[in-house]
Amino acid sequence: MERSALYRHALAPIMLFAGTLGVIGTAVGLLFQLNSIRAFGFLWLGTAVVAVTGAFLIARRQALKEHEPFWSPPTRRVALALVPPLLAGLILGVIPILFGIGIDEALLSVIVWIIFYGCALHAAGFFMPRGIKFFGWVFIFSGCVLSWALFVGSVKFLPSAHWLMGFFFGVLHLAYGAYLYLTEKRENAE
Repeated sequence: MERSALYRHALAPIMLFAGTLGVIGTAVGLLFQLNSIRAFGFLWLGTAVVAVTGAFLIARRQALKEHEPFWSPPTRRVALALVPPLLAGLILGVIPILFGIGIDEALLSVIVWIIFYGCALHAAGFFMPRGIKFFGWVFIFSGCVLSWALFVGSVKFLPSAHWLMGFFFGVLHLAYGAYLYLTEKRENAE
């Protein structure tokens, strides 16, 4: 927990970067009408690879700037907490894209990614500021509601998969990054 303030400081630019990529991914998907399941999968998995690489580089740059080791024991604990749900989400989200299952595969993949990403955030929250756990619960709860709506069919209108990705992995990340940035600045001013 001694590094929780450091994680909070590092998280704001990472969230802003990831959110920006999410909004750009949505714009690209909608603009170029990448609606086939393969095109959707390639777009969003490629966006995820860029986001993870960028997050790594941002965190690495901040560690170098602070003259601290990047792969410290607290960083390893956070990484180990993130890996299982992210890997499970990747695998379960890619299965509908590769094999199809008879319902909207893109929506199902998005819902799986939302739920497991929320689980990863919640798991990392045990080593980071408490806000990230709440952020994870927003994803988990929303993914469960979307799942219910998709399978029960009680909701006749579900937004397109691109819009859901843009909202959850774009807008929400931008909002959380802005919150972290603004509250960090205010706390430093005191």
